[in-house]
Amino acid sequence: MLSDSSVTTMLPVKDMARARAFYESSLGLRPGGERPDGKFVYNVGGSTLALFPKAEGTHADHTALSFRVEDIADAVARLERAGVVFEDYDMPGLKTVDHVCVLGSEKAAWFRDTEGNYLCIHEDLPPA
Repeated sequence: MLSDSSVTTMLPVKDMARARAFYESSLGLRPGGERPDGKFVYNVGGSTLALFPKAEGTHADHTALSFRVEDIADAVARLERAGVVFEDYDMPGLKTVDHVCVLGSEKAAWFRDTEGNYLCIHEDLPPA
């Protein structure tokens, strides 16, 4: 029943203007518009990202959303030029090199949005 439904990721934001500036200027998302309930939406690859105002704010301590890219090294370079700061890790099972970690069937790189949410870009690796 739900397998044919589109998915909306909902992220709370304390400062809508600051969050929108990041998602539009740094990540390059095209604005979809404000909704009557105060949410601001972006259409992203057939799915929807909705930012909603929440005065006290919250943030996820895990990856809140991940964008699939074709070339992660190129995407990292473009995002860094736009001011995105990537997280680096060096622990058992999770080590980044040039901000990128290989995890089984994908390469991944993480960064935070203005509200402290962990976001990710990932590149699927071809089957072995």
